[in-house]
Amino acid sequence: MKTGGQLVVEALVANGVKRISCVPGESYLAVLDALCDTDIDVVVCRQEGGAAMMADAWGRLTGEPGICMVTRGPGATNASAGLHIARQDSIPMILFIGQVQRDAREREAFQEIEYRRALTEVAKWVGEIDDPARIPEFVTRAFAAATSGRPGPVVLTLPEDMLTETAKAPAARAYQPVESHPGPGQIARLEALLTEAKRPIAILGGTRWTADSVAEFQHFAERWHLPVGCSFRRQMLFDHLHPVYAGDVGIGINPALAEEIRQADLVLLVGGRFSEMPSSGYTLIDVPYPKQTLVHVHPDPSEIGRVYRPDLAIAASPRDFVAALEMVRPAADPSWSPRTAAMHAAYLRWSTPPVTGPGNVQMGPIMNWIEANTDPDTIFTNGAGNYATWLHRFHRFRRYGTQAAPTSGSMGYGVPAAVAARHLHPDREVICFAGDGCFLMHGQEFATAIQYALPIIVLVINNGIYGTIRMHQEREYPGRVSATDLTNPDFAALARAYGGHGETVERTEEFAEAFLRARASGKPAIIEIKLDPEAITPTRTLSEIRKG
Repeated sequence: MKTGGQLVVEALVANGVKRISCVPGESYLAVLDALCDTDIDVVVCRQEGGAAMMADAWGRLTGEPGICMVTRGPGATNASAGLHIARQDSIPMILFIGQVQRDAREREAFQEIEYRRALTEVAKWVGEIDDPARIPEFVTRAFAAATSGRPGPVVLTLPEDMLTETAKAPAARAYQPVESHPGPGQIARLEALLTEAKRPIAILGGTRWTADSVAEFQHFAERWHLPVGCSFRRQMLFDHLHPVYAGDVGIGINPALAEEIRQADLVLLVGGRFSEMPSSGYTLIDVPYPKQTLVHVHPDPSEIGRVYRPDLAIAASPRDFVAALEMVRPAADPSWSPRTAAMHAAYLRWSTPPVTGPGNVQMGPIMNWIEANTDPDTIFTNGAGNYATWLHRFHRFRRYGTQAAPTSGSMGYGVPAAVAARHLHPDREVICFAGDGCFLMHGQEFATAIQYALPIIVLVINNGIYGTIRMHQEREYPGRVSATDLTNPDFAALARAYGGHGETVERTEEFAEAFLRARASGKPAIIEIKLDPEAITPTRTLSEIRKG
């Protein structure tokens, strides 16, 4: 006979869980107690949204479900921000929520929420465990649901009295992921379509990739001289300096690349949904019938044809699809080789940052310095805001597993993601880009980095405004500023108050030494970069946007 809390933890151990993020609560004390008897690393966070974002980052960087635990009511609603990120980004994650005791349900008890009604929109499955004897069943199902087909977040709620009740239950076993594979006929059809094409392009996205599958697809594209783009915030899926790389397909796409996609005669979508952001508002490919021949490869059959009707539909994970590509024989000398070379040259020009701009700090030279002074295995994280353009446009990703950023555009993600990344890879440098507004959404997780001695480096690009919203505001309502100005703390002093290293950069030439001091400190560090608000994008000022 074991308590529900013990059975939950045994199920986690059986499924290979090494680390969880949490904000503690009295509703699941029995689970916290049982964790004392395991080797699972429990990371205590400062806000449930940050804890859920850490779990998302673990799932994003490992492919295994990130595990998060929070208490009921406000704890759960705080964590829902991380659920939404994981849902839109197809990230495997399991959120355990302490729930009110069973005899108090449906009475609006203290902090009670009915989670199956509240969270179904942002989770693949929401379940509540009434009987401790069924815990192994529910937890194994949660792992399978989070990882199979299109991955995503799962919620399990745990009534407080259920966790202290004892029961006899079968020993938990590890889940088995469900896989689907392309058929030989589909692969033969793909080979024929490629052979017939004159202007093909591949666009990589989604999840369920591995370092090996990324390398294998790169080899395939190289043999075919096939131009390859990466979907929004999935740039780590291809080496940007490879001669067939064409650029990122997301917000602020290179207009030349956008036109190449529109003019393509074959589009191979692998792994992603090609949703609003990467499709430029569904304008690159017609809905529902693309004029291009469309091959859509996705692990979830329900996603294929949901928006775009493909000419060839392949229900398979990127990993299994790429493994089958060894059967595809390349053309001896593809006619589109010069086009591929021209597309890569256009990408190199597009990803070269400007060296001038308004104000005393120029982000272009700073990005050039970062490119020259960081290792290809450096992990970059960010949240949302105009500042992120400097990273996603001008950093040239070289390796798989070096990017953690929300396609959902959720602010505050960068700091908790950086904490998670450094926990996972203590031997690799982790750099977080954050705007001043973005940092203060979940910047308190800098305290978590301090507590666990994780020397992340956070670049707070401070322009004193909610930059993206101000940009839209000035375009739509010129000169009528409302709700976008910010008053900020001294971020370098804030870092020191936490016990970390702080630097302030007010001129471009100060950045290099500030970064080297932060790196040498061995502490979590914040480098505040004071950017002129006029430098709203790499190529346009606020004044220019205001004037139209």
